[in-house]
Amino acid sequence: MDDPILVDMPEALTTDRTVVRCYRPGDGEEVFAAVQESLEHILPWMPWGPGHKTVDDSETLVRRWHARWHLREDLPFGIFDRETGKFIGGTGLHRIDWNVRSFEIGYWVRKSAAGKGYVTESTIALTRLAFDTLGANRVFIRCVSENTKSEAVARRAGFVFEGTIRNSIKDATGELRNALMFSLIPEEWEQLRNKAT
Repeated sequence: MDDPILVDMPEALTTDRTVVRCYRPGDGEEVFAAVQESLEHILPWMPWGPGHKTVDDSETLVRRWHARWHLREDLPFGIFDRETGKFIGGTGLHRIDWNVRSFEIGYWVRKSAAGKGYVTESTIALTRLAFDTLGANRVFIRCVSENTKSEAVARRAGFVFEGTIRNSIKDATGELRNALMFSLIPEEWEQLRNKAT
């Protein structure tokens, strides 16, 4: 394929309640506040949580994410409330294989926004982007087997359970965990899209 940097895509996706957009310089302060609010909520599952010790740490990460997004090395997005603009959480298309056109969707949400359907809404928007704009052949979601909330998002978004991958994810303490693997391929996405219309 051509160099992925030539792949055009929107910087923002709009859903009923959210704007899912690439991170921009200056987002670090909001990301830091969301991580601090949510450390106990996200730490069992997100090993990067302790890396946000200061606002500057978060701003540095945001700028790295911004650069990687533009280079098409990774496609991290922030989830923002469409009405208020408040930062809700993070998502993105990760572990990209441009040759296969395979993308992993990851996500997290700040504690005060949990359980409100924002992650499912943004996951469906990213799935649409992957298949309809990026020509995906595979979109997948992995989550630690004990993370029932993350598993529920994958199932609500219509992803197909493939199986358990043993000892494949390290948690924040470095402990190996089993992962549940969910995926969609183009034919399944078409069926989901037809059902929704």
